[in-house]
Amino acid sequence: QVQLVQSGGGLVQAGNSLRLSCAASGRTFSNYVMGWFRQAPGKEREFVAAVSRSGASTIYADSAKGRFTVSRDNAKNLVYLQMNSLKLEDTAVYYCAADTSSGIAIRGPDYDYWGQGTQVTVSS
Repeated sequence: QVQLVQSGGGLVQAGNSLRLSCAASGRTFSNYVMGWFRQAPGKEREFVAAVSRSGASTIYADSAKGRFTVSRDNAKNLVYLQMNSLKLEDTAVYYCAADTSSGIAIRGPDYDYWGQGTQVTVSS
């Protein structure tokens, strides 16, 4: 089992940047594909980005491409989501998640462990 603790959310103006972090403890961090999801008020949870076990491969939702970067540091058991050029529609609760499968999944149910969520609010 792995425990995920998130940090880095907050209030930011549109056009600015924010970095989310997710610290993992428990089992070997490099055994997990790590993903980021978000859920806006009144909307379903949606995939944002994910990174492979080694960090060599990444995948992004169309809404995140070109603006967000997912990365990981296996030595520090950390995964990051760097968010640039933030838009009002990026406002949501963001979740990191860990998947024990080898492939990079984009569906929430494929992930086994979840962080507590962190609020990101983008203002005009």
